[in-house]
Amino acid sequence: MTLPDRVRLPMSFDPAGLQRDLLALAADGWIRHFVPQNYEGDWSVLPLRGAAGKSHPIMMIYPDPTAKAFADTPAMALCPHCRSAIAAFACEVQYARLMRLAPGSRILEHRDHDLDADAGTARLHIPITTNPDVTFELNRLPVPMEPGSVWYLRLSDPHRVVNDGTTDRVHLVLDLTVNAWLHDLLAKAAAGHAFAG
Repeated sequence: MTLPDRVRLPMSFDPAGLQRDLLALAADGWIRHFVPQNYEGDWSVLPLRGAAGKSHPIMMIYPDPTAKAFADTPAMALCPHCRSAIAAFACEVQYARLMRLAPGSRILEHRDHDLDADAGTARLHIPITTNPDVTFELNRLPVPMEPGSVWYLRLSDPHRVVNDGTTDRVHLVLDLTVNAWLHDLLAKAAAGHAFAG
């Protein structure tokens, strides 16, 4: 089964708890995204899990396709609600990061060619904070993501994000290895989903 470009999963997490995790983190732990040509303004990342053995900030947020082992970063210890959300997935969690788009910033349309569940890696977005003036478009159609909801997005397709609001947009973003459990979850959710890809 080929999945649609967006699937809302039949699960959710407490946004208030996830927001408390944000408050527990140091304000200076955020790293500017390493692909500056893909955005305007302030798009930053705080790594919670990544390739094992990496200590340089850029390498901690870079999703290395050759990595075989993964480990939590020190910041994960400050995020019990994020850790609990991540533990709900019965598959390998390669990368977990908080991704923040500041007010007045935009992620320009681009593709992440390796992020397609049908090819083995699924990226999930769990919004933590957002506002009505944030627009996430995938294949030129908006994806209305509410805090605490869980979305699979096929980001090998064209996508862009605009934050025209006055508050940060922060998502917990997970890169997962697709196994039988995750494939079944995605397929069942897609079968009842209103958005066609």
